[in-house]
Order: sequence, then structure tokens, then C-alpha cells
Amino acid sequence: MARPRRIVLVRHGESEGNADDTVYEREPDHALRLTGQGREEAAEAGARLRELFGEEPVSAYVSPYRRTLQTFRELRLDPARVRMREEPRLREQDWGNWQDREDVRLQKAYRDAYGHFFYRFAQGESGADVYDRVGAFLESLFRSFEAPDHPPNVLLVTHGLTMRLFCMRWFHWSVAEFEALSNPGNGEFRVLLLGPDGRYRMDRPFERWTTPEPYDLDG
Repeated sequence: MARPRRIVLVRHGESEGNADDTVYEREPDHALRLTGQGREEAAEAGARLRELFGEEPVSAYVSPYRRTLQTFRELRLDPARVRMREEPRLREQDWGNWQDREDVRLQKAYRDAYGHFFYRFAQGESGADVYDRVGAFLESLFRSFEAPDHPPNVLLVTHGLTMRLFCMRWFHWSVAEFEALSNPGNGEFRVLLLGPDGRYRMDRPFERWTTPEPYDLDG
């Protein structure tokens, strides 16, 4: 199995929804664009990734949302060295269709009390649902490693929660560990590096906003 040396996860640059959450009342989530700042963030990430990848080939998987496709374009990777596929399983957590801002804010408060992993948005998904489809994507990804000419680099252009859940699935983190971590910033990326012992390690951790509390504690 030709496992890649690097698996890079990139969060999209700042979107219209990150800048103004009222836009969800007028535009579908999947159609939101990058802001000017978001394009700059993606361009900065691209400069660093081009240096990281050098002249090596890359297998890229991109969420089909407009902001992730625009982010991938702004990375400006060499198309002669990159094989890109849209991957719907890497999309954002579904929060329903047309979103009422006050209703979403209320549901976010419910989610904070109930738990980010298990709370399911009305007409949408829970973190556990996203975990399941990320797991299905990983099975496909592992099968792709069986190709003897698989590129040494894998690139995923996706969303903050999806990034955390991918790493939760990959590293077998507990639900409590996942709950304690924050999303990366817009345009940030993490690199999973293959070590000499055959294990992958992340170049830097996600920030913690609290201390994990194991679910098996009494009380």
C-alpha cells in the first residue's frame, strides 16, 4: 500500500456567512462565496502549500460548496501536478435549508448545552452524522492508497467541523476530546505527517477551549 507522506486539511477562507450570518436567510449555505479577506487567506495558504509540496504530485479532494471550490482555486497549485475531485462527503454540516438567524442562534445554544457531537439541527445533521460520512470517505481514501502510483500528498479542502471530525476518526479521539477542541481559523491548515514508525502525527494541535471531561465519570 502506497500511503502518502502527507495528508493536508485546509479550511476554506472567510465566507460571506462568516462575515454576516444574516446571509443564510437569503442564500443557500452551499452557494456562499469567499469574501475579499477569504481570497487573501486562501492565497496565503496556497503560497505555503506550494512550498510544502514542491514538485511532488498531489491528490486533492474538495467539498462541493462554492467557498471551498473558490478556496482551492485561490491556492493556485500547479494543475499539471494536482489531481482534483469534488467530494460531497467532505461538505459542511447540514443545518437545514433556508435558515432563520434567531432560530439558528437558539439551536446553537441548545447544541452547546446538549453537546456538539450528538446534537442534531432541525432538518439537518449532528456531528455524529458528519462523523459517519467522513468515515465512509476514509474507507474510499484507504482503497485509493492501494494504487502503486498514488501521490505522496493528499489535500482535503473542507470545513472546520469536518476537519476536526476527520482527525477524530483518523486518530480515534473520544467524543469528550472532540468536544474540547475549537475549529481552525479560516484559511488555516493542518498536516498529518507519516513518521518512520508508520504512524501519522499532526504538525500542530487544534486549540482547546476547555478540558475534556470523559463521559464515563460518575456524577
